[in-house]
Amino acid sequence: MRITVVEHEAAAGLGNLGRWLGLPCDVVRPYLGEEIPERARDGLIVLGGEAAAWEDERFPWQPATRDLLRRSVDDGTPTLAVCLGAQLMTMACGGTVERGGAGLEVGACEVFALPAAASDPLLSGVGAAVAVQYHRDAMTRLPDGAVPLLTGTRYPHQAYRLGPAAWAVQFHPEATPEIFASWTAGSGLDSAQELNDGVRAAAGASEATWRPMAEAFADVIRGTARSGAA
Repeated sequence: MRITVVEHEAAAGLGNLGRWLGLPCDVVRPYLGEEIPERARDGLIVLGGEAAAWEDERFPWQPATRDLLRRSVDDGTPTLAVCLGAQLMTMACGGTVERGGAGLEVGACEVFALPAAASDPLLSGVGAAVAVQYHRDAMTRLPDGAVPLLTGTRYPHQAYRLGPAAWAVQFHPEATPEIFASWTAGSGLDSAQELNDGVRAAAGASEATWRPMAEAFADVIRGTARSGAA
């Protein structure tokens, strides 16, 4: 079993997920000229990046990535879409993504479980939790049929499930303190050091929350693959 991973930029790789999933990953790097596949392997992860989900002229692989996400949702391929990936999945499946009216959401921020999370295969153990954030754009209207799972104080749509096996998360479970610090290094944010310190202080609690989510996603991939083989 293998996971297809779409990486939009070198600074936004698998990070924690590479350690937590326990399954091999085939990383596709379209910014280096690698072609987005028509279909994923046994699972799909689409990571974050600096792009806006509608900036196809600057990032010409985004239409193919949206097509891959839509096809994976339709096929029931286990899918985890992170930040930009979540926004691309939202657009691909008929939702709306816009520049966020509440401005930049950045740092170690609280997210809160909605009622449907209690029975969700990935997020059933999450109540109130800390998540690493770094985004200006927001999923303002979810696709039809989406099940909201997590919310936040600045932006309400923090995680949802679409179909039986596709999840979108606005935050960055993959981001280690080192990865986050690399993002703030050239940001010009006056509070960069404070933000870095906050993410580092929250790393233990973050791993305790999001590692089980990643492991549960890997279990979904294994279960789906076994069902298909049967």
